[in-house]
Amino acid sequence: MGKDNAHKREILIYAACKFASLAALFICIIALVAVIAFVAIRGLPYISMQLIFGDYGKYPSIKPALLGTLYLIAISVSIAAPIGIGSAIFLTEYTKSNSRLVKSIRIAVETLAGIPSIVYGIFGYLVFVVALKYRYSLIGGGITLSIMILPVIVRSTEESLLSVPRSLREGSFALGSSMVRTIFSVVLPCAASGIVTSLILAIGRVMSESAVLILTIGMVVNKVPKGFSSPGTSLALDVYYFGSHGYPNEAAATGVVLLVLVVTINIIATVLGKKYGKGDLANE
Repeated sequence: MGKDNAHKREILIYAACKFASLAALFICIIALVAVIAFVAIRGLPYISMQLIFGDYGKYPSIKPALLGTLYLIAISVSIAAPIGIGSAIFLTEYTKSNSRLVKSIRIAVETLAGIPSIVYGIFGYLVFVVALKYRYSLIGGGITLSIMILPVIVRSTEESLLSVPRSLREGSFALGSSMVRTIFSVVLPCAASGIVTSLILAIGRVMSESAVLILTIGMVVNKVPKGFSSPGTSLALDVYYFGSHGYPNEAAATGVVLLVLVVTINIIATVLGKKYGKGDLANE
């Protein structure tokens, strides 16, 4: 009798947990759909060629912000991706997981990930704008962003590399492959989807950041940047600027463009990660 009651209690607990999980999932989906739908309904009617590609004159335009965002993504990812992926490879393949060095590095990465973005902005302002006299520039903002997204890439890439079965490494070593060849021919292709995910998360944070950029690149919304050394703006800063200067419709339209750009980058990166990850592994 006692066993039957315990079994019924376990069934009830399982059903309650399943219901709570489904309810939480449903709430998350509703919240996501509500945000996207509200921004799309408000912004889609105001998207025009003048807004996206026009010169900033009589009417607002996000052309400077669009180019500035692409510049920032190129600078920050090109700096942070090699360092972050290389650090993750060192932590997983060349060191012992319980060594003092690995623990110290992981503590440093966790600490770096927990620093508020405004602190990164102050750091970038004092170092690049004041000390190095870059003034407000895209290169200063991009380097600051690369430091900010570094923990995201390191942690996600490390988890992806750790998920690769040890037997694949041992099989490669048994066939006479070196450590370097094993890493680049076996481990990295297997972890390609996870690495791409880390880059997607990093790009998403770059595109959505504003506090860092206000202090490092300025907020020049009416001029197209001439290069990495020019001041500029981003789509996130334009949303803030339009919303705080009496252009709510343009702010909503800029939000729609930002969402479309994020989704497009996610789809392209995911497809490439799956294609090259499976392709490289199949060729070996």
